[in-house]
Amino acid sequence: MALITLRRNLCHLSDFRIHGALAALKNQPVNHVHKVVREHLCPWFCSLQPEPFRVRFHHACCKKFHSENGNDLHSAGEPVFSQVHDWDRLEQNLKNVDEQIFYRRLNNFTSSEELLHFISTLQTLPDTMAAGALKRICEVERKDGDQRLPKEILENSVFQALCIQFEQEPSNLSNTGLVTALQALTLLYVDSQSSLLLNLLAECQRRLQRGDLEVHSLCVLGESLIKLQGPGCAALELVICQLQGEKLEKFTPGGIVALYRILQACPEKVDQHQTFLNKINNFSLSIVSNLSPTLISQMLTALVVLDQTQALPLFIKLGKCVVRHIPHFTNEELVKVLEAFIYFGHNDRFFTKALEQHVASLCLTLDPEVVSKVMEYCGRKLILSIPILDAVAETFVCQSEKFSPSQISELIEPFGKLNYLPRNASALFRKLENMVLAHFNYFPPKTLLKLLHSCSLIECHPVNFMAKIFSPYFLQQLQGDESYLDRLSLAQLTQLFLTSILECPFYKGPKLLPKYQVKSFLTPCCSLETPVDFQLYKSVKTGLIDLLGARVYFASKVLTPYRYTIAFSPLGKCSVEEIRTRRSEGR
Repeated sequence: MALITLRRNLCHLSDFRIHGALAALKNQPVNHVHKVVREHLCPWFCSLQPEPFRVRFHHACCKKFHSENGNDLHSAGEPVFSQVHDWDRLEQNLKNVDEQIFYRRLNNFTSSEELLHFISTLQTLPDTMAAGALKRICEVERKDGDQRLPKEILENSVFQALCIQFEQEPSNLSNTGLVTALQALTLLYVDSQSSLLLNLLAECQRRLQRGDLEVHSLCVLGESLIKLQGPGCAALELVICQLQGEKLEKFTPGGIVALYRILQACPEKVDQHQTFLNKINNFSLSIVSNLSPTLISQMLTALVVLDQTQALPLFIKLGKCVVRHIPHFTNEELVKVLEAFIYFGHNDRFFTKALEQHVASLCLTLDPEVVSKVMEYCGRKLILSIPILDAVAETFVCQSEKFSPSQISELIEPFGKLNYLPRNASALFRKLENMVLAHFNYFPPKTLLKLLHSCSLIECHPVNFMAKIFSPYFLQQLQGDESYLDRLSLAQLTQLFLTSILECPFYKGPKLLPKYQVKSFLTPCCSLETPVDFQLYKSVKTGLIDLLGARVYFASKVLTPYRYTIAFSPLGKCSVEEIRTRRSEGR
């Protein structure tokens, strides 16, 4: 490829290169002729074709960077041989900086200084690569936690040249270069009135209205518009409209997931886009096996946000792929995957097995958010996984200070739900008690109540805290701004109070006032009792009628004085033998 600035000198170069190449062919073997044609004549011929916009780095004594757009690079009287040397050096440079190698090198750099130094060593750069470099600089700076570029980067001559080129000549950029440069600006805070941003946006909208953007560029532009102007902007509607008109076969797997991300930003319009979503859901079944862990996580997240519960076949197929990718998910991605499994109510034994291996091998290095989400999944799906529960208990004992109050509650709750005491139970609950004593006031009231209630379910009765949670002050905090306490909190308080009576007769502290006590733990909305399986209930009921001879001999769903509901209870004091005797006598 050649620089645009050298096009006017091609007439001087053509004779020289042709005669030199022909001379080299004289009396040479056929293999050598092929080599000369491939290395000299083919690149020269290709250079005569129309060329894309390129950024050129011209190094003077101060290595000042600038891009040329048709102005003279050499003076009129400069020798042709100097231009030929530039041509050869440029051709060799373009040959060496292969696009994939270029991006691989960009991704290996961990600082903007390294990136800019690398860019400054290049003689020329296509606009797509220049945009990719700008994007990578913004990515690196974003990882450092700052939302603005440092002053030394903004004042760097190479960085300024990149930005000036994109600002002054956006119409000369390729579609990919244009949308990638715009995407780079969305990664950090940029003044909404910045001329660079406004010029890129204006050019994108012009091409969008003309219908000049292909699928990939539309996807990148759509996500950039969401970040810059919000999901309600008119341009985004046009992007979605044009994407709907494209054949899904044109999309790469990454493009399909980008489609989901764009629609995910407009969940309030899901009904409007549901037909298109159904089409995407059905097509996505064919690309699941080609998705990376990151793309799988993003697709699952979109299915949750867009409430695509009817896309269960797609979710199940994604779930099968998740099993082999569990070790490769980042902490954030694994949390999203678990949230999707919880949302869809899916339980897969292969997934549970893979999760057990992952948690057990990395328990001390996992992020607290991952640990608490794993426990939430086990608790919600009632999965009694001893490897996971033991590993999590060990993690909490060793690293309790890393967990927030809500994470501690989510971590402990499944132990109570599943009625499991881990191997290190004494160390676990000793550490938990010390944590609660030291940070009692930092726990939200409802979180604290749920935590202590979970402990009581596995007979680790929180006697040291009962006086505090039964106090009027705590109950007022628990109620907050509401006019009454919610049903679940009342049921948990009642159960703790009954525990203090039945299991802790030595407790002499404050009692729970009757107005805060529920009459039954079985309620339709939020029950502390596990609902009886209807089919099991029906089978037992039928069996009892066959055994006893009539429905009058037993009652069902009987409320006891201790607020629990018994599924079946005999009526009167007749034994089974007496009932049989009466039946035989016809009474």
